[in-house]
Amino acid sequence: MNGIVPLYKPRGMTSFDCVSKIRGILHQKKVGHSGTLDPNVDGVLPICVGKATKVVPYLMASGKVYEGSVTLGFSTTTEDLDGDIVEQQTITQAFLDGEIDEAMFSLTGEITQIPPMYSAIKINGKKLYEYAREGIEIDRPARKVTIKSFERIGDPKFDPQKGTQTINFKVQCSKGTYVRTLAVDLGRKLGVPAVMSQLTRTQSGGFQIEDTITFSKLEEAVENGTIETLLTPLDHALEKYPHFALNEDLWTRVQNGAVLKRSNFDQPKDAEPVLVLTHADRVQALYQYDQERAAYRPLTMLLTE
Repeated sequence: MNGIVPLYKPRGMTSFDCVSKIRGILHQKKVGHSGTLDPNVDGVLPICVGKATKVVPYLMASGKVYEGSVTLGFSTTTEDLDGDIVEQQTITQAFLDGEIDEAMFSLTGEITQIPPMYSAIKINGKKLYEYAREGIEIDRPARKVTIKSFERIGDPKFDPQKGTQTINFKVQCSKGTYVRTLAVDLGRKLGVPAVMSQLTRTQSGGFQIEDTITFSKLEEAVENGTIETLLTPLDHALEKYPHFALNEDLWTRVQNGAVLKRSNFDQPKDAEPVLVLTHADRVQALYQYDQERAAYRPLTMLLTE
């Protein structure tokens, strides 16, 4: 069984929980996800099954879209509502739409983020949230991420009794982006503490939220013997790359991991360096052009026949 399940991840489950549950439903050991979602975040979580686990990096590279909300007026240890409040500042007057839009726009393009302490990044063999639970603050390496767009949705909601203001947003970003941290940074731009108060991933790996499949639907398909109809072919992750159909001679050579000349594939010099090789209408391998050897060499062997 090989393919991609565009899972709808419910709140309250970790990404690993989802992988474990699908292993049980499908009775398949080789299962992996294409980008962690925090337990309190719901939405699109593409799950790769069988040989499709080899295309996880290509799914992750496609970028992600989220919709959520930022609440101004307080901040927490976890940068979301799961943590303890560490700072409060009463919002006595609502920020104007123009102020908010300008601050959001300033956070687009390539930006630098410091991963939050409550995250699964490992430093010295230990996850950051493990240090955080012990009350230990660790220096985290900054990372570059790309925010393609960060826009307000609708009118902000000002609550004079609570002294907070909540902004609904939509963000399109690269892999590795911490939207929690983006929410905190927005507050910092406006000069107040902030927290991510809700988040849903609406797009990932080329799948929209309306494409997603629930656990119950997967279980029903297994019972009905129709599970294959719910699996998206692994080629979905490779659509942006040029494809080449192998003849029998090249297919034999590819199965043996041969290095092949550019002339074998009739590819122009400015072609995408990664080439998807197919045989019998199935993706069999990814080859990459090696400048030093002036030839294509195996990058990822799938061999789905």
